[in-house]
Amino acid sequence: MQNKNIISVNGPVIEAEGEGDFSMHDMVYVGKDQIIGEVIKLNKDVATIQVYEDTTGLKIGEEVIGTEAPLSIMLGPGIVGNVFDGIARPLKEIEKKVGYFLEKGCNIDTINIEKSWHFRPVVSVGDTASLNTVLGEVKETKVVINKIMNPFDIKGNVSFIAEEGEYKAKDIIAKIKVDDKEYEISMVQKWPVRTGRPYKERLMTSEPLITGQRVIDIMFPMAKGGTAMIPGGFGTGKTMLQHQIAKWSDADIIVYIGCGERGNEMTEVLEDFPKLIDPKTGNALMERTILIANTSNMPVAARETSIYTGITIAEYYRDMGYNVAIMADSTSRWAEALREISGRLEEMPAEEGYPSYLPSRLSGVYGRAGMVRGYNGKIGSVSMIGAVSPQGSDFSEPVTQNTKRFVHVFWGLDKELAYSRHYPAVNWKISYSEYIDKLRKWYEENVDENFSNNRIEIVKLLQEENELQEIAKVVGQDVLSDSKKLILETCSAIRSGFLQQSAMNEIDTYVPIKKQFRMMKSILNLYKESLKLIEIGIPISRIKELGLFDEYVSLKFKIEDENLYKFDNYDNRVKKMLEGLLNEYRNHPLGTAFNNYK
Repeated sequence: MQNKNIISVNGPVIEAEGEGDFSMHDMVYVGKDQIIGEVIKLNKDVATIQVYEDTTGLKIGEEVIGTEAPLSIMLGPGIVGNVFDGIARPLKEIEKKVGYFLEKGCNIDTINIEKSWHFRPVVSVGDTASLNTVLGEVKETKVVINKIMNPFDIKGNVSFIAEEGEYKAKDIIAKIKVDDKEYEISMVQKWPVRTGRPYKERLMTSEPLITGQRVIDIMFPMAKGGTAMIPGGFGTGKTMLQHQIAKWSDADIIVYIGCGERGNEMTEVLEDFPKLIDPKTGNALMERTILIANTSNMPVAARETSIYTGITIAEYYRDMGYNVAIMADSTSRWAEALREISGRLEEMPAEEGYPSYLPSRLSGVYGRAGMVRGYNGKIGSVSMIGAVSPQGSDFSEPVTQNTKRFVHVFWGLDKELAYSRHYPAVNWKISYSEYIDKLRKWYEENVDENFSNNRIEIVKLLQEENELQEIAKVVGQDVLSDSKKLILETCSAIRSGFLQQSAMNEIDTYVPIKKQFRMMKSILNLYKESLKLIEIGIPISRIKELGLFDEYVSLKFKIEDENLYKFDNYDNRVKKMLEGLLNEYRNHPLGTAFNNYK
């Protein structure tokens, strides 16, 4: 152990001096309570340390003990379904030990090393093993199989493998021999949170992360292994949208990081998720979810490491071949932690007081997302979705602008949409996805060959509506032609019946991608058939009287996922009622102009 002594305390930042040989990013124990800290700066014999717990009561001269190892977390079975704080301490175990309030120096292992797990070997003595080779399996939850991997960057032969049975996490379950040296392996491994886990090859993203939210899956899709941001002011629904994605996305595992969130918002997650049933498996959603609860009343420095903790856990399961989705809510409060520490260090501030290295830190975080092939041959992915909270919905502020540089999907939330109860409040005028072309083939092969063309038509209609609304503001809507009024009527139905989605409605809260396509197809069919009548002189007012647009808006609440044939019934009604309107005009004494219509 290397030791130093405290010479100054400045909030979550302390300085320690002495002969102890510390290294950058070493984890240390500070003071008599042995609270956890991390070395962030070295200047000769003086080490600057950011502390992840309350520093109240620390005194000059108290000892700082170095661990001679970077800040790391314990990885192994028992992580899924658990709730951790920002430095990966299990809150349920802390509650058992000290009660409802965190005490300083309460250091508990990430996983319960006393719990027994049923281990099943998948290799035999004599097999070759290298980095991340799967040696055995443990059923971690009802839906997640934890693959016990070789943590050493070596290549050798298995000299021992435990028989199938019950073992504790730190029991030796395998040995790998390299020349004359033998490496012992348990179910547990440690990994430094600031270092990305290695992989063999980064792959191109080609499959969407299906969320069940129409405005995302159709308009601005995200790829598995991709990056996205959700910027929005207070009350625009960032947390609600992330909850929806966490609940319904087709990722294998969800890591939800409450980074400096309000306590009531994390309480909602903790109360709701255990009650929810996963549509993929029929089991509780917590069976594939990991929660990191770092609330706003916890030490500010712990916010900074909470995201790295979440990403490291996600990479661990990625290496097993799982598709993992991370929800970081919110990265603005993570950036505020950087600003706080930077200010304590008296560094030269950049824009709005944020440190000049904010872009590089954001790049490092989002750069750890991706779809990869591991050294064990398994393909897995980490998808990262970060919420950003710009004050006053000012998207020009530094965190929003710098995050935008490193992500490929931008779901911009609009306060006017939110205040008009349009959820998700994703503004289709400013949002975008850079994955659309990469995902085109998947949609056409797995949904419908016309998927991309229909999406383009929807986007064009919404763009035309935007232009027409600007004109109508100046000259009024009455001067528009009936064909233009039809565009406005169709887009109103698209906005209310397609883009708007109710998280509180059992049918509408999650929509399979094939149902989304049928909804898109039906509104386009209604538009095209109506346009034919308008082109031969039938007024838009008569078409609106049929109530077909209002009926379309209500379909999202009426058609169950397993009854998609009802869209055909609606399309047939559209055809029949529009034909009836056409015949009405044909039979009119002045209707000879309509007789040649086919």
